[in-house]
Amino acid sequence: MKQKVAILPSLLAGNFGRLEESALKAQAAGGDALHLDIMDGHFVPNLTMGPDVVRMAHSCLRIPLSVHLMLTRPDYLVDAFIEAGSATLLIHAEAQCDVAKTLRRIREKGIRPGLALNPETPAAALDPYWGAFDEVLCMTVHPGFGGQAFMPEVLPKLSEIFTRARQGRGEESVVDLGVDGGIDLETVKQAAGAGANIIIAGSSLFKAADMSQALAAMRTAAEQSWTVADDS
Repeated sequence: MKQKVAILPSLLAGNFGRLEESALKAQAAGGDALHLDIMDGHFVPNLTMGPDVVRMAHSCLRIPLSVHLMLTRPDYLVDAFIEAGSATLLIHAEAQCDVAKTLRRIREKGIRPGLALNPETPAAALDPYWGAFDEVLCMTVHPGFGGQAFMPEVLPKLSEIFTRARQGRGEESVVDLGVDGGIDLETVKQAAGAGANIIIAGSSLFKAADMSQALAAMRTAAEQSWTVADDS
């Protein structure tokens, strides 16, 4: 398990009338990467951004882009999002495509592959794909909309994946564990305490009076809590 805690502001909570400004704000505040949620109106009941928004962010930022494809058929669009400038590309284990083949395609193109799990999807859904991904993203809300409340019932799954990754061999031992949904200064302690080292936060950062200060406080809380998880 990689030991660096990373804080990724989520552009979904930015100002959609000024997305470039919001992306630059996330970078200036100290974000380690920018997270972009791509929704197709089918896998989740909402539509958000497309490759052109990723391309815009890639052109104006120095930090990498973590792109989360909440799509029924991500295999149709991975090339478009890779070409737009994604550094990490996450697809869902629940997607209606050949997940293993799609993860291989992402890695073959030189991009970091990740696998996302909805709240009710068990950790066992990862079993066919260990070695094919570098990151697991556990959703702690039902994907589709920002501003939802954190679901603490996902924490045991986070702990299970963290433990397996620590005890694994080879590829299982180097995956990062991300968390997304309802993350604020309090829930980040729970998530990091369960093993998450990639922290995605939207509303709590973009709505803060001082985003830099809020992000620094979240980083400190996550690092302190993650150390506890690592030593347990």
